[in-house]
Amino acid sequence: MSTTSESYRRFRLKKVVDTLAEKKGLHTELITLYIPPERQMSDVLSTLRTEYGTATNIKSKSTRKNVMDAIQTVIQRLKIIPKPPPNGLAVFAGAIPHGAPGSEKMEIYLIEPPEPVNVYIYRCAAEFWLNPLHEMLTPKDSYGLISIDRSAAAWALLRGTNLQVVKTVKSGIMGKHRAGGQSQRRFERLIEQAAHEFLTRSSELTRELFEDIPDLRGIIIGGPGFTKEVFSEKGYLTSPLKDKVLAVLDTAYSGEEGIRALVEKSGEILRNQRLMKEKRLVQRFLGELARDTGRATYGERQVREALDRGAVEIILVSEGIELSRVTINCSSCGHTTERTLTPDVITRFENDLANQQCTKCQNQTLQITETQDLIEELGELSNETGAKIEIISPETEEGKQLLIAFRGIGALLRWADQA
Repeated sequence: MSTTSESYRRFRLKKVVDTLAEKKGLHTELITLYIPPERQMSDVLSTLRTEYGTATNIKSKSTRKNVMDAIQTVIQRLKIIPKPPPNGLAVFAGAIPHGAPGSEKMEIYLIEPPEPVNVYIYRCAAEFWLNPLHEMLTPKDSYGLISIDRSAAAWALLRGTNLQVVKTVKSGIMGKHRAGGQSQRRFERLIEQAAHEFLTRSSELTRELFEDIPDLRGIIIGGPGFTKEVFSEKGYLTSPLKDKVLAVLDTAYSGEEGIRALVEKSGEILRNQRLMKEKRLVQRFLGELARDTGRATYGERQVREALDRGAVEIILVSEGIELSRVTINCSSCGHTTERTLTPDVITRFENDLANQQCTKCQNQTLQITETQDLIEELGELSNETGAKIEIISPETEEGKQLLIAFRGIGALLRWADQA
């Protein structure tokens, strides 16, 4: 059974989408096809055959050939698929220029998206149409965070792992000391009036910032003192926004610093949010290391060794690492080795291989036969060994720590590993 995590599926989809976005045709000759899960494959093939007939009318000989070849390539691939996968299918095909003019190469990509395809569309253009996949990669749920007291307020949006502070304001309310010459009662009345005006202004800002967000799942309000309760309960929030308030929490700070404290205290409420899931995973990893339980390890070599022993429960990989796994083969004796390299040194490394001897047969016949993104390769290894791989964003404090302190690779183990 596959143990592929949602974070890994999203990572792979993003990689493919980024690759497809770079593909450009010489003319309007790249085929995009989105097939909903309920669509009959016979209908899809019928559409393609009709488009193939239409393509015979294209005036440019080279464009006509490329379009017809692309359609035929798609037809041949779809013929062996009896029905669309549960989420449908996205197909991209076309002649992509490689090097010198006239050296186009036919490429085809079949993608099973993480969410159901809800459009049936055939499009022929100079680039692939990727909007539906981009929408799937965009976090759907948003949470509004408000940190407020009498001195300041801040508003933030949490989408997936992305926390964005969108507004901060100071109240300008006088302190508790009494201005000279003013009676105590008049001074307190001025303070209360200023507080009311600040909360009214904060109410207007909340409406401006949050009311038109269609995917706003909820609002969490925090801060020191009683201002947050007054703001949330005494009519300052409009009914649609008040209905979205999930919790009112005590924090030691207000303003932007209070937003971060509010995220920390909202863990249970936001437990299904990716940000909190990643924080919990990395905190668990750091805790195992700190207690020296033997149930965590880090570093590429150590994680690979633990995978070989079947000891890995979860691999934690930073999305920020940029490494490739290359396979080096000796054409004389078939001896194979692997290396992990940064993409920018692969070409130089490949050139240097021409002067290196095989460690087994001593012949200078080494060559790179395969290059793969390291995260994808670790994903395949995790699936083979029953482990789970989680991709950790470097946008969180914990994610930064994983990337910088542990070079982006760690693992939680099934048992205390003494190897």
